Amino acid sequence: MDLLEYQVKEWFGNIGIPVLPSQRIDHPTDLKRLKIRYPIVLKSQVHAGERAKAGGVRFVETTIDAIAAAQNIFNLPILGELPEVLLAESKYDADQEYYLAVVLDTALCRPVLLGGKDANIDWELAAEKIQHVVVEQEFSPYYARSLALKMGLQGAMMQSISTVMEKMYQLFVEKDLDLVEINPLGVSPSGSLMALNGNIRVNERAIARHPDMAAIAEKIVTRHPRNQTNGHLRDWDGIEMYGKIGILGNGTGSVMATLDLVANAGGKPGVCLNLRHAFSTDTPATTFGDRLAKSLKILAADKSIQVILINLLGSIPQPIELAEIIAMSCQYDSSELKPQLLHSNGSKIRRENNFPRLVVRLGGSDLNTARKYLATLKTLSNAPIVVENLDEAVAEAVNLAKSAYRK
Repeated sequence: MDLLEYQVKEWFGNIGIPVLPSQRIDHPTDLKRLKIRYPIVLKSQVHAGERAKAGGVRFVETTIDAIAAAQNIFNLPILGELPEVLLAESKYDADQEYYLAVVLDTALCRPVLLGGKDANIDWELAAEKIQHVVVEQEFSPYYARSLALKMGLQGAMMQSISTVMEKMYQLFVEKDLDLVEINPLGVSPSGSLMALNGNIRVNERAIARHPDMAAIAEKIVTRHPRNQTNGHLRDWDGIEMYGKIGILGNGTGSVMATLDLVANAGGKPGVCLNLRHAFSTDTPATTFGDRLAKSLKILAADKSIQVILINLLGSIPQPIELAEIIAMSCQYDSSELKPQLLHSNGSKIRRENNFPRLVVRLGGSDLNTARKYLATLKTLSNAPIVVENLDEAVAEAVNLAKSAYRK
């Protein structure tokens, strides 16, 4: 469960992370009673990213302009989502911007501290720009300072960043979170820090232990009931769309980047699943391989999916096992695939009764062994197409889906 920005800022303020003066706006007329000084920024409160590019972030200097901008934002859908709330926040001029995060690494089963000196993260090159420290034992300020040193910080800035990271970790533990992210952390010319935007992801298994989280979750379910097309997506960290290209990735950034590239290339993305997270109902804990096998079966059972595009980047546990799972999926008898969906997603184009074509992008030297293994499967009639470049993988997937349409 992801929180909206105004909820994130409230949690940050309560734990002692510096945030700007702000006010929740439920209706444009609330701006007549604004308690913060102009100029301000109005932000659409939706879960979709890239709000600024879509017009969901506006800078205004007067009440009249603010009311007009708020009316436009309230009626502006971003990736199909209309905001029910806006956030009005003081304008802030940052001299520098940093990236900070605490994330639960499900492969290591440990929290990891992340930090970068550039808030504009290109997730394809994240390993080069983001420093990390694994919290291997009980947390202490040592871990936060170690990350600050890796980021190349010194003196007062190192101490300030370390203090913010300590509070982020405190929030991470107290609330049983999967992710606490500040992006960007602004630094004024005087050296003061400010969390300008942030993300918080709540571990679904922990919601029942926290009454405040349970109340938020109940409101989300009441206002936005899940589409009943695919019962499994209620528990997956994924996106339900209605195209012919299913997408699997090992991280939210990976999945979203792949989705955007498919759409930009003229393809129609279907169900998108993030393999980094398990079913919330899975007990005991699952492995990465378990989640890959299960997700392939779910997508294969949706007869509208013509192509499955797998985008795996970086370090993956047991890469040979993953290659074997992909190889086995190519040899599935379609009669053995039990229906995983309650209904079809409505597409008029339905593939024949066999497994979808697979396009596999494996990026990084850690996956060389898996890439070589899959290359030996070229003799299979339904062999996966294996590439290292993401653009090439997207082009292959889109071409396969269009060929299936013409047939």
